[in-house]
Amino acid sequence: MQAEQEIASFKVPPLVERLTAGAGAAVMAAGSAAVFYFDPSKHQFFPVCPLYAMLGIACPGCGLTRGFHSLFHGDVISAVDFNALIPLWAFILGWVWVSLMLLAIRGKGLPMWPTNPRFMSVFFIALVVFGVLRNIPVWPLTILFP
Repeated sequence: MQAEQEIASFKVPPLVERLTAGAGAAVMAAGSAAVFYFDPSKHQFFPVCPLYAMLGIACPGCGLTRGFHSLFHGDVISAVDFNALIPLWAFILGWVWVSLMLLAIRGKGLPMWPTNPRFMSVFFIALVVFGVLRNIPVWPLTILFP
């Protein structure tokens, strides 16, 4: 009981929270800049999906790096072709980045609904269903394969 109260009362100092949020936003921006600048289909330093490399099965995240590269260059159709969930991923990552920036600048971010357990449960189920559907070798589901 004592340990639970100590954990519940633990609060990060505001300066540390703001600096950490700024660092997180900077890392996200740097990663986005790397994906914008380097074409993942031509440069080999981007990580390869281990599930696809070992089993030939596309996970729900397969194609996201190539998709974001296409999206950053304005090719929305190609981005959705790499991963059909890229609009959802882009919205969530954009929301988190804006929230981190606001937290770093003004000390208060956006409401973090992406961390809500209900949203996370529904999103996880959607990822599993998408991952299964994109690996069924029957048209029109083959369109989902990256």
